Amino acid sequence: MIDPDLAYLIVENARDYAVFTLEPDGRIAAWSPGAQTIFGYRPEEAIGMPFAELFLAPDVAARTPEAEMAKAYRDGRAEDTRWHVRQNGERFWANGVTMTLGDRPQLIKFLRDETAAKLAEDQRILLLNELNHRFKKTLATVQSIVDHTLRAADVDAGTRNVLTERLIALAQAHNVLVAESWAGADLGAIVERALAPHDGSGRGRFRIEGPRVFLSPQQAVSLSLVLHELTTNAIKYGALSTVDGQVAISWNLAHDAMGARSMNLLWEETGGPPVAPPGDREGFGLRLIARSFGQDGDGRTRIEYRPEGLVCSVNVPLAQAEGVSILNLGEI
Repeated sequence: MIDPDLAYLIVENARDYAVFTLEPDGRIAAWSPGAQTIFGYRPEEAIGMPFAELFLAPDVAARTPEAEMAKAYRDGRAEDTRWHVRQNGERFWANGVTMTLGDRPQLIKFLRDETAAKLAEDQRILLLNELNHRFKKTLATVQSIVDHTLRAADVDAGTRNVLTERLIALAQAHNVLVAESWAGADLGAIVERALAPHDGSGRGRFRIEGPRVFLSPQQAVSLSLVLHELTTNAIKYGALSTVDGQVAISWNLAHDAMGARSMNLLWEETGGPPVAPPGDREGFGLRLIARSFGQDGDGRTRIEYRPEGLVCSVNVPLAQAEGVSILNLGEI
């Protein structure tokens, strides 16, 4: 609700926004200079015109101005973001708010032209979709080349499958990033995607718990690889190699004495065969796990070979998320 006297003062002086008032039947009662600039109608042309004429016809079918007015009368306020149409027929994207005018039956609407931002966002989404499409095609090509190359070299099927599964883990991390427009990824979504293929029995082999944490794209990819390697190792040698084995994955947020934020993730296996350190037989997967977050931003990954089950702790600095690079596989 807005004071009527203030409302009419705004209508008379507003130039950066379109501001106008509406009668209960939806006809325009007052028209600001900003409304004339944005829509193109002079006051004598706009006043008395039905509110609906300001909207692009296809959009009116989906969300009627009458419904917006009804909500404003009911709740005191209604918001909308949609296409509108200028007097010359040009359409534009605008964000608007409709409010009640004290005890009067009229409404007042504030509207801002956001066409430039809308077109820029549409262009960004178009380019992002094209990038995602090309990335998927490139990854599929890489998988095909790797498979054919290893087959031609008579590499055993087990080795070929391990490499293919690692490429699939990268693809799954990519899918999470696509859902967030490459702004980053939710940790819970990363964990669920990494573990879902290995819990199809419905026996609840995994216990997952932790708050919502948003990781950078680089961190999301590195953590996806770590989870893949931990799961693979658990299937071969650890808790997931037995019927009753379980894995608990939990994480929390922490602050150090300087106020820097970090995420601590813990992977704990129970119910599997007795565990012993691998000694000299440590493979690529365990080396990848151990070094994933230790190269940049003071991240740390530690593996403990407890007799009752393997435990892996991962510390990821969040305050320096943009500075964490994807794991350099050449150093492993």
